[in-house]
Amino acid sequence: MSRFDWLSELLAQLEDEHVLVLHGDARQLAPAHTLDLDPEDWSSMARVAARFGCRWAGIWADMIGDEFLIRACLAWRGDYLVLTTRIPLRQPLLNSHTPYFPGANRLERHLQDLYGIVLSDHPDSRRWTRHLAWPEGSYPLRTDFPAGGHAPKRTPPDSDYAFVHVLGNGVYQIPVGPVHAGIIEPGHFRFHAVGETVLRLEERLGYVHKGIEKIAVGRAPAGLARLAARISGDTTVAHGWAACMAMERAAGLRVPERALFVRALLAERERVANHLGDIGAICNDVAFSFAHMQLSRLREDWLRTNLSVFGHRLLMDCIVPGGVTRAPGREDGERLRRQLHALQQELATLTPILADDPSLEDRLSGTGILSGADARQLGVTGYTGKASGVDYDLRRDHKYAPYDRFDVHSPCLAEGDVAARVTVRLQEIQHSLLLLDSLLQQLPDGELTTPWPAVQEGAEGIGLVEGWRGEILSYVRFDADGRVARFFPRDPSWFSWPTLERLIHGNIVPDFPVCNKSVNGSYSGHDL
Repeated sequence: MSRFDWLSELLAQLEDEHVLVLHGDARQLAPAHTLDLDPEDWSSMARVAARFGCRWAGIWADMIGDEFLIRACLAWRGDYLVLTTRIPLRQPLLNSHTPYFPGANRLERHLQDLYGIVLSDHPDSRRWTRHLAWPEGSYPLRTDFPAGGHAPKRTPPDSDYAFVHVLGNGVYQIPVGPVHAGIIEPGHFRFHAVGETVLRLEERLGYVHKGIEKIAVGRAPAGLARLAARISGDTTVAHGWAACMAMERAAGLRVPERALFVRALLAERERVANHLGDIGAICNDVAFSFAHMQLSRLREDWLRTNLSVFGHRLLMDCIVPGGVTRAPGREDGERLRRQLHALQQELATLTPILADDPSLEDRLSGTGILSGADARQLGVTGYTGKASGVDYDLRRDHKYAPYDRFDVHSPCLAEGDVAARVTVRLQEIQHSLLLLDSLLQQLPDGELTTPWPAVQEGAEGIGLVEGWRGEILSYVRFDADGRVARFFPRDPSWFSWPTLERLIHGNIVPDFPVCNKSVNGSYSGHDL
């Protein structure tokens, strides 16, 4: 089915359900189609889209005058559809998408906490993002709320959050966090168990809410790029790229070909570094310290090369609106190729050890199984989805430059356990090394940046990038002065965190660390 045939079929089903499309445009918010809906048809649209097989990819709002403009993004086989509707500020009431797309749960609650938009039939009315940081009835993303907030005193502890309780003989609770015995960010995990078997896990996140969406307003493009690169420090390249892509599409700016190749170089190096570190950490969680040591060594060498060639271990601020700040010269390019070839050889030795170790197989195989049905229902992408049969990769299925020049291979397995998530990540490393070699060999000459143009008021764009955790979505709208009027970044972790609650069912409590690390959601990427 072509890019437009599926949309025609969906529209036909909407007509059968008497869903009123007020306006439709295939070019209005590139690269997505758009449908403007009556608010009364908002949930009916979700019902039809879920039945059609769409994946729910995010929701955000914009306060414009005396009304809210609501947008929700749907995906279908590499194509995107943005739904829009408008509701009055005086009565901000809308039906929920969560009954049809369970992965919408937390983002809709985030919308409710920050804008005061009431989702009338949402199955969970508890606050998610607020954490008592601002008074009841105050909404930080409304225009009358200051970025610094209203309360100078310390935020009271969120000790009365209504966790769901499981009752029964022998059932007990284990509270873990929000402060952990390590350098990870805060998050609370509430277990219900019988003996060592987990009956239920409920997460409480949002402890590091940073106000990203609020402090983005009024920034120049370069300032927004720097802010986006700090949404999640381990994903600085992918978030920076997605934000710049959104701004460039809004401005109609063409990025130099050389800069696009360098962006892909940076993104693949970010992917390799994180996969190396996480696979080693998974091995460490089951006391296989040899693999942890070796993979940590390889990651450290990789990061040091990032510093010497690109100026930062984590590649911070290498991507800017209109291009990149630097590119590898001939000598650096040869150095990068030598390193990736050496890494290929090291992994050729290490991978069989990981595959053949009986104790590692005993701890990882069959542990933390996420079914394909659960993965699709929650809308998870990246390695978590690929290990459970969700065969989707933007670099291949929604080709953006420069990946449209290459055959991108993306692994996909069906087992859905920790071992499968490790295998997918090992294979992604191998594919990234091949891509890096091709990118370096074909790196074109030319400029690294294009001057930033004047941007019309109301210009808007969407950026979509395959980060190392999965699909990243960024939305940007500009004001009359060419500054940011609205910025919404959506990290893959919004969808991967709920998978942890699903896949831990029936596992033993001691397997939680390895299950958690195999998913490795970002606290900071989630806690905007």
